[in-house]
Amino acid sequence: MNTFQDLGLNEDLLRAVTDLGFVTPSDVQSQAIPILLEKETDLVALAQTGTGKTAAFGFPMLQKIDIESRTTQGLILSPTRELCLQITNEMKLYGKYCKGLNVVAVYGGSSITDQARDIKKGAQIIVATPGRIKDMISRRLVDISKIEYAVLDEADEMLNMGFYEDITDILSNTPEEKCTWLFSATMPKEVSVIAKKFMENPVEITVGNKNESTSQVSHEYYLVNARDRYDALKRLADANPDIFSVVFCRTKRDTQKVAEQLIEDGYSAGALHGDLSQNQRDLVMNSFRKNQIQMLVATDVAARGIDVDDITHVINYQLPDEIETYTHRSGRTGRAGKTGVSMVIVSKSEVRKIKTIERIIKRDFIKKDIPDGMEICEVQLMSLANKIHNTEINHEIDKYLININELFTDTSKDELIKKFFSVEFTRFYNYYKKSKNLNISESRSDDREGGRERSRDFGGSNSDSTRYFINVGSKDGYDWMSLKDFLKDILELGRDDVFKVEVKESFSFFNTEKELQEKVLAFFTDFKHNDRYVNVEVSENRGGGGGGRRDDRRGGGGRRDDKRGGERRSAPRSDFGNRSDRRSDDTSRPRRSSGDFKPKGGPRRSEGDAKPSDSGVSRPRRSRR
Repeated sequence: MNTFQDLGLNEDLLRAVTDLGFVTPSDVQSQAIPILLEKETDLVALAQTGTGKTAAFGFPMLQKIDIESRTTQGLILSPTRELCLQITNEMKLYGKYCKGLNVVAVYGGSSITDQARDIKKGAQIIVATPGRIKDMISRRLVDISKIEYAVLDEADEMLNMGFYEDITDILSNTPEEKCTWLFSATMPKEVSVIAKKFMENPVEITVGNKNESTSQVSHEYYLVNARDRYDALKRLADANPDIFSVVFCRTKRDTQKVAEQLIEDGYSAGALHGDLSQNQRDLVMNSFRKNQIQMLVATDVAARGIDVDDITHVINYQLPDEIETYTHRSGRTGRAGKTGVSMVIVSKSEVRKIKTIERIIKRDFIKKDIPDGMEICEVQLMSLANKIHNTEINHEIDKYLININELFTDTSKDELIKKFFSVEFTRFYNYYKKSKNLNISESRSDDREGGRERSRDFGGSNSDSTRYFINVGSKDGYDWMSLKDFLKDILELGRDDVFKVEVKESFSFFNTEKELQEKVLAFFTDFKHNDRYVNVEVSENRGGGGGGRRDDRRGGGGRRDDKRGGERRSAPRSDFGNRSDRRSDDTSRPRRSSGDFKPKGGPRRSEGDAKPSDSGVSRPRRSRR
């Protein structure tokens, strides 16, 4: 089947297809639509993000429901508000010629009374997030007891977000004889359980292999020290002047802070996460869709509503906790027949995860180097040259040419070109001329994967890591896991960056990679938690005991002398940790002007937060797309 006419859609829907510019159905559409139109059946469809799943279930539902009836006949469940609104808008576009059609979005963060009123007007189709529709059912504001079609869109993501019980409760309020259509990018065990429990002999279709990444996306990884992660992100952006990307972080806190730092450093960036209000999220997404934001920093959950076809790069600033989530991330690019790149910034402790992801997505990663400063200067220079070469002449400038020509009477063509391009080139050159190499050799990573990793597991010595003493222990309510989580969170480190945690009664030990030592020690200078000084110093204990003497000497804490020599040096603390470690040599950035985009109401920096240094070398501004 090569056209939408061949799929069996009626005339009203085909007119909408023409208006939308759809020409050839995608694989999931060509497989699912005929099946759903021809018979009443349950369906499980596995297809990657960006392959047109909404149309695959949307067109059949619109053709099968009774538009003349005001009864709710179709229910579509989606994991997030953004995706809920996106599906609703698409369904309205598909059914624009279906007179009397009423599709209502039901989601948290908006007036439940207004949503209930819209449904009472006669909503044939409700698109909802699980939490809000469950709430409305309990309040008897919605009746789904007569629906004929139920869709679970992005089922794997809903279950990953903990909506299993909500989905169970919601579906228990629907008739048994309905058709249930489940669409998912991956097929974890939980999705299989849903299919078995709520579906009867479903037809199964798979576009590609289960959990496999689309061939339109190439995968790259960059190996750097953990402290250089942010500097690596900036260089990847600078090396791709026309980047239009989504940058993924694991937590809402990291998402906001990375976005704020990018904005502060002159990039066109914005944050998207669950702590923003619906209005703030709408503002961010509208700016992103209009290309006013080139780097959208997002959490996995918030990014489920991103439906933008021309995203060039997905950057994994941090790998997800669940490996399957990587499939969703990379699916943000390479959409609608276009190609895309998925980049991963990894520290030594995360390299082994790349191999795991390769097995799951059935795609190989290419190891690449973070470009050095001169490479970036060349890329930026040639990008500017191409833009100038392709710029249409505005002849309003003609009236100024006489004065301009007089100014350059004694300047040759070559000199004029050099002067013109030096304006941009010199700024990048001054910024990057002393930049360091951020890359780590593969051999160092291999050493870690062998002996050093075994050292972690079996308690042997580790010459490439630092062991610390900290004056908190089990009497303070910590076990090894809670202490590891505490350290990971306050130091803003990855899950694998804190290891060999050993908790005693009144003190504990832990390890990090050696390159994190300065950051850890600086952070815990004069650090208080629960009105008590928390002290950390490098330990001579290499694991496996020997801490009793230290416990007697340290006791309850307080200030101490540094064994590295003299009074422990003081370092300012900020909510972002030790910024001097993060910025490395890439420190001098211009401040954004007040007119630059920044979500209102998001977390603000305190006056004590570290700021970019004022060394007189400012990073060149990125141009708007």
